[in-house]
Amino acid sequence: MPTGSCLCQNLKYEITEVPEGMATCHCLSCRKISGGTNTVNFMMPEKDFKITAGAPKRFTHAHENGMNITVHFCDNCGGTIYKTGDREGFRGTAVVQVGTLDDPNAFALAKPTMEMWTKYRVPWLSHIEGTAQMMEF
Repeated sequence: MPTGSCLCQNLKYEITEVPEGMATCHCLSCRKISGGTNTVNFMMPEKDFKITAGAPKRFTHAHENGMNITVHFCDNCGGTIYKTGDREGFRGTAVVQVGTLDDPNAFALAKPTMEMWTKYRVPWLSHIEGTAQMMEF
């Protein structure tokens, strides 16, 4: 079972099923969450994602598409572990930050199948070949 954690290791999780897909997101909210140009996310049913140590702190924010997203993060180091949303298509889904996986080869094991909010992709970052491109989501 894949496992993951925040930077300080106080908040840990495991994934019980293979994620449905991996996507990058270039929305303005994900820029703020990551502190970079985008996030890289596994999208999976919440039932397949389990916190095994610690308790995440939560912050709910109005996303630019109108839904509320809740960011689940470590209250010690501030590392975001996953996000949830209240809109159809997001309810019941854990959007897990791939960079929090403990396996250093996690990014090599899967390639994104979708890029979301590409209208905000920075101009010097190319699209990922073979992925679905969505201006919004």
